[in-house]
Amino acid sequence: MMYAWIALAVVFVSAGAQMLLKQGARRGYRPWWRQYLNGWVIGGYAVMFAAMAANIWCMHRGLQLKELSIIESLSYLFVPALSWCIFKEPINRRKALAIAVIIIGVVVFFL
Repeated sequence: MMYAWIALAVVFVSAGAQMLLKQGARRGYRPWWRQYLNGWVIGGYAVMFAAMAANIWCMHRGLQLKELSIIESLSYLFVPALSWCIFKEPINRRKALAIAVIIIGVVVFFL
């Protein structure tokens, strides 16, 4: 069970990495290739790589792939929440309903 909690933290960190990638994409760069070689993007990919390594470690220690897949679906909760907090992106009713369905699915899976 401890590895499930670690995997949950990793999903939250991965959502943070996506915020770094979004921040890097919001800026205009010249020449075009600097869009992919700026600090925000490189940092986001570095955090994603660390999260992937942590997921592999959790699976090596006993977390099943089916459990990890369900836990990772919580990124559909974390990413909109962080984008709402950081970038002021709106969450409409349809998105909120979809997030609720995902949370219910995760809870049902772990019962």
